[in-house]
Amino acid sequence: MADLNAKLAFAVISSACWSAFQHGYNTGVLNAPQAVMSDWLHKYALSDTNLTINANADPKVTSIWSIAVSIYCVGGMIGGLLTGFIADRVGRKNGLLLNNALVFFAAILEGFSKPANSAEMLIMGRLLIGINSGLNAGLVPIYLAEISPLSLRGSIGTVYQLVITITILLSQILGLESILGTPNGWPYLLALTAIPAAIQLATLPFCPESPKFLLLNRGRDSDAQSALNWLRGNVAVRGEMEEMHQEAEKNKVSKKVTLRELFSNRQLRQPLIIAMIVMIAQQLSGINVVIFFSTDIFLNANISDRYSQYATLGMGAMNVVMTVVSLILVECAGRKTLLLTGFIGMFITTVGLFITNQYDDNNKTITWLLVTELFNQSARPAATAVAVTVNWTANFIVGLSFLPLSLALGSYTFIIFAVLQLIFIVFIAFKVPETKNKTIEEITAMFRQQM
Repeated sequence: MADLNAKLAFAVISSACWSAFQHGYNTGVLNAPQAVMSDWLHKYALSDTNLTINANADPKVTSIWSIAVSIYCVGGMIGGLLTGFIADRVGRKNGLLLNNALVFFAAILEGFSKPANSAEMLIMGRLLIGINSGLNAGLVPIYLAEISPLSLRGSIGTVYQLVITITILLSQILGLESILGTPNGWPYLLALTAIPAAIQLATLPFCPESPKFLLLNRGRDSDAQSALNWLRGNVAVRGEMEEMHQEAEKNKVSKKVTLRELFSNRQLRQPLIIAMIVMIAQQLSGINVVIFFSTDIFLNANISDRYSQYATLGMGAMNVVMTVVSLILVECAGRKTLLLTGFIGMFITTVGLFITNQYDDNNKTITWLLVTELFNQSARPAATAVAVTVNWTANFIVGLSFLPLSLALGSYTFIIFAVLQLIFIVFIAFKVPETKNKTIEEITAMFRQQM
């Protein structure tokens, strides 16, 4: 960590922590208060519902609730599609700053949906915060990759995922019945998302724009050097500036990469396919099934309501711990090794879930970093936009399909995830390159040699 200084740490915290808060917190925030919010929908927001039946059995309440949960992923898809445009048009830092406007609108809509008895306000707020999270998921990894020294690129790149896991756990804690998961408390639980947005607006303006964006996209050599000097402190930046100048010269020969060229150019298509499949693998591994439906899974395993909530908190805590482990190991173990280890572990666990359910009759880290390392400056925004959109689309499909699949197949649903994980293990082992301690030019040359 010799290359880490106070200013670089401040830039990482200001950009990654408060943006990742939106992604993680709003992924898990509706889990715990589902019962009280469904009851509100049943009694007040949906005036034509049948009050003689239970809220959980009301098909209209179930449909509206499903929309409120899944519309967040739809927003993520939209945000992912906008990533490349925003990153190139206004910059990485300014894109993150402007993105906070969506948070305040979302917080107002969600926070006042109960006083207004409006399910539409809740759904619109979830859509807006989803767009914000989708943009954050694309802009932050680009910014982190472009401000990090090569020796810390992996560790800094995993900060975003670490904060996601921490804020998922935070949303699960705050959503407990004893805190804000109450009939009167849930609007505050949802509106709380405005606080980190305000903090980012107060801190990120003190940080510089990405030096690579300033030099390669805007041609502002002196500003790029000033930004790099600010980020590196007392460390000489001549070598990094020379590398950026070399990349800038190559970019003059090759025009800016469009989405169409990403798919048509053979040199770019191979890393794009790797990026897309790794993003699909992250979601189809079933990780968000556990995040979205952990309480139901524990209840089906014959654990009481109270202890199911505690088990969910334990799962969230372990998610944080293992992300910290990844942050520590990413520079020494490598990206590919950690990906393989993680998927093998998930495969074993998923098979274990299937087996244990047979005896009961009642019954993200490295991927974001890897995408930014596979592409040079001219292709990175467009490639990130595609990867983020694919990730949120897969997330939406998994969230929408798990409950119907579990109703139809029971515990055999886990076999589907186990088979998918096995396929992804083989793909990662044979197709995903190791990018640890390699410059963008070295990674690009590696793909050229494979053609």
